[in-house]
Amino acid sequence: MMLAPIYNAYQEFVKLESAGSLLLLVGAVLALLMSNSTWEHLYATLLHTTIPITALNIEIKPLEFWINDGLMTIFFLTVGLELKREMLEGELSHGSQVILPIIAALGGMLIPALIYIALNWHDSTTLKGWAIPSATDIAFSLGVLALLGSRVPFSLKVFLTALAIIDDLGAILIIAVFYSTELHFDYLAWAAMLLALVGILFLWKSVTNLKVYLIIGLILWFLILKSGIHATLAGVALAFIIPNIKDNQGRNLLHHIEKILHPWVAFGILPIFAFANAGVSFEGMSLGILWESVPLGILLGLLVGKPLGVLGFTWVAIKMGWATLPKRANWITLYGIATLCGIGFTMSFFIGALALTSIEHTNQVRLGVLLGSLVAAVIGYLILFLATQNEKNNNYVL
Repeated sequence: MMLAPIYNAYQEFVKLESAGSLLLLVGAVLALLMSNSTWEHLYATLLHTTIPITALNIEIKPLEFWINDGLMTIFFLTVGLELKREMLEGELSHGSQVILPIIAALGGMLIPALIYIALNWHDSTTLKGWAIPSATDIAFSLGVLALLGSRVPFSLKVFLTALAIIDDLGAILIIAVFYSTELHFDYLAWAAMLLALVGILFLWKSVTNLKVYLIIGLILWFLILKSGIHATLAGVALAFIIPNIKDNQGRNLLHHIEKILHPWVAFGILPIFAFANAGVSFEGMSLGILWESVPLGILLGLLVGKPLGVLGFTWVAIKMGWATLPKRANWITLYGIATLCGIGFTMSFFIGALALTSIEHTNQVRLGVLLGSLVAAVIGYLILFLATQNEKNNNYVL
């Protein structure tokens, strides 16, 4: 009974992620339809057109920039808040319980990357996309899992959630280290000073006014954008300076901000991002393109590397005695979960947009991510459905 609040919070989190995954899919389908119709020109113009203001000698960035560098900062802020909450009081706060998803996530990032690298070693340009198949989309993977209802043990749902969150942390670190442009240390120093001053201020006096965090976030976003590090990482930095305190109304500030942002991210920002990044034209494209090193590396990374890495590293961790199999789980159901980790989608698109920028490679990335994620979702669902078909509908009360 003591775990009931954690269970209820988890259920609310999964409900939002699962429902949001449907809109995510709608956004992707709409992008594909527009990219392969008479609306193709409108789609490209909408996303890529800049607006010059000659009187001020400035140029307004295209909509694609404001989505990928602006709105996605809010997504990364939410991810940062989820990470911080899990580290303070959730699954990532218990050393014995977090070992297995950490090891599994490492395998799930390493093996797909090695497969992609092996297929693209000959080309220094395409090699930059090595991290594309390393990502797991938490919304889509939990959305597929939600279709199975209570057939899947609660322990496996928690395992997948923890693994996907750790995977997001890995993606954040990869973006910061490997996909930053030329660094401008003056702006980086100003950003570091701002974070330090805010940290000292919050230690001295508790600040619960959300407008303060909004102003700090905007300044931090600008400084990090100018520093050469990807602007979205400002969201993660802001999340980790938001204190875990109660506001004037007795609400936990960390939880309250996450609760405000999560629906906007799930039902607005991620579907918009999918619409902006899933558009790929099939005109003049043949099945032979799947044998190109980029889409093939992504496909094999997601469909072979992900389950192999997650399951293989999990097996090693359990055999070495570092962790135990999740309750009521077996190796077949764990294989199904590992396969669902091959749903890359959001983070794979995001890393792909940073790594490979030419139109040819962009289309190959989008094709590989879309096809790989779709097949992983179908196979993972079927494995779990067949493996649990004799399970009774239990509520898994904690």
